[in-house]
Amino acid sequence: MNTPPPPRNATILVLGGYGAFGARVAERLARHADLAIIIAGRTQAKARDAASALAATSPAEITHAALDAMRPDMAALKRLAPAVIINASGPYQAQDYTLARAAIEVGAHYIDLADARAFVTGISTLDGEARAAGVLVTSGASSVPAFAAAIVDHHLPDFAQLLSIHHGIAPGNGYDPGNATTASILGAVGKPIPLLIDGRWQSVHGWLGLWRYAFPGLGRRWMAHCDVPDVELFPRRYPDVRTARFSAGLDVTAFQLSLWLLAWAARCGIIRRPERLASPLMWMKRQLRFLGTDSSGMFVRLSGIGRDGQPLDRAIHLIARLNQGPYVPAIASVVLARKLVRGEVATRGAMPCMGLFTLAEFMADVADLAITIEPAP
Repeated sequence: MNTPPPPRNATILVLGGYGAFGARVAERLARHADLAIIIAGRTQAKARDAASALAATSPAEITHAALDAMRPDMAALKRLAPAVIINASGPYQAQDYTLARAAIEVGAHYIDLADARAFVTGISTLDGEARAAGVLVTSGASSVPAFAAAIVDHHLPDFAQLLSIHHGIAPGNGYDPGNATTASILGAVGKPIPLLIDGRWQSVHGWLGLWRYAFPGLGRRWMAHCDVPDVELFPRRYPDVRTARFSAGLDVTAFQLSLWLLAWAARCGIIRRPERLASPLMWMKRQLRFLGTDSSGMFVRLSGIGRDGQPLDRAIHLIARLNQGPYVPAIASVVLARKLVRGEVATRGAMPCMGLFTLAEFMADVADLAITIEPAP
């Protein structure tokens, strides 16, 4: 397929551009003098302040705008005329595809950082509209499924059959997810999660199933079941896969065990709205921020049959230190947006974000950060 011509401009609109992940997206994009970045969000003053701070140290053109992802101002979007819209205004469990449809209407590519299973897997419903408009609409440009899929794709040629994918994330305690993200996490505790295990769909429950994983250089951390789009998408993408699992863990053991107890209480109906505890639990976490470390870990374990017909197991680890773990969910959208404005992505339509960049491209973009992966791509 021929590579399409570059978009009409190199303007990238980052909605949620002053949030925990959006600010990092804007920061990484702003390193490039050939880009124009618009930092946007519901609060104009916050967008203006973030843009002013970033413009003081960045070669890119930085401006700001007031926009709401749930109720985008179409006149404003048309006036801003972005080539790419990055939606970093999660959490996405309560969102619909209003912004994605708005992007299609103004002829802009759309990327989001969603990790909500239904949101990411459902984005393909916009495929016809996106193709007709000649744009790419993609969801899940984050640690999952985009970065995890890039890791799997990189190692896939070593397998004659890839039978099992088990991956997980354990952020350092230095990371502050904010009350909204915490509420979305708590809303999933104790809830059933359909997983493909040994070729059969089974049900587990969010934040139960405790076990420990040893991260290189970080030590052992408690992990538990967590729902992400990957557990549904990977069996489709890699048809030989018979097991697809995802785990998540917290740096501080006491926090993880507390979440495990809360999950049991939610599953048993003792606590019916655990998300209401987000604010007091985050207050407590912030008071105890001196606990734990500033290092985050991610693992991807692949099992199957190698090209020589023998069993093959691979364990890939990403380690982020110095509280730089939150950059990992941000980088996929940065890499993909830059490729789009350079005209390097021919794919059009609406789909989950998998196969749109390589592991090497991702790691090249974080070469200046305290983020490493073993084995190196």
